[in-house]
Amino acid sequence: MNALFRSRLGIALVLIAIVLAVVGVGRLFSDGESASPSLGLGSPAPAISIDPSEDDSVVSSEAPPTPRTSPGRAEPEAVAYAFASAWVSHTGVTSKKWLDRLLPNATADLADQLRGVDPAGVPADRVVGRPSVSAVNDTMVNAVVTVNSGRLSLRLVAPDGHWLVDGIDWAAA
Repeated sequence: MNALFRSRLGIALVLIAIVLAVVGVGRLFSDGESASPSLGLGSPAPAISIDPSEDDSVVSSEAPPTPRTSPGRAEPEAVAYAFASAWVSHTGVTSKKWLDRLLPNATADLADQLRGVDPAGVPADRVVGRPSVSAVNDTMVNAVVTVNSGRLSLRLVAPDGHWLVDGIDWAAA
């Protein structure tokens, strides 16, 4: 028996016997049907798991929200443009003067966050495009303003119909 395992031919014969034994046992316990379709047949029909007429809430048939502005107040696009213009006007001004320019279009929370910020750190010098506004709901919008070195993203809120910038994000070009 030892001589059988010392030669390559002996090892090959033992491996073939093991493979045949495994295949034989598998056929013995199978029900005779193929686990995969044969090459000449098409694939099985897809199973439908949902009712296409059901509302899955992914795409809404409702109209998008319309921002609500009080009579006599500026629209969100105008507020975003005014804020962005004041934000990029930072050359040769003190921190207080720069903040004073932002205050008419900023919430009290944002004003507190910007207090003490050095305007020399503003990474842009001019607004180069009109704001692109998308409504989140009737009292919140997101505005993106293109400036000479990237994009300024602004979150505007208007709980009483008076639009103010409440958040700022910056993305370099």
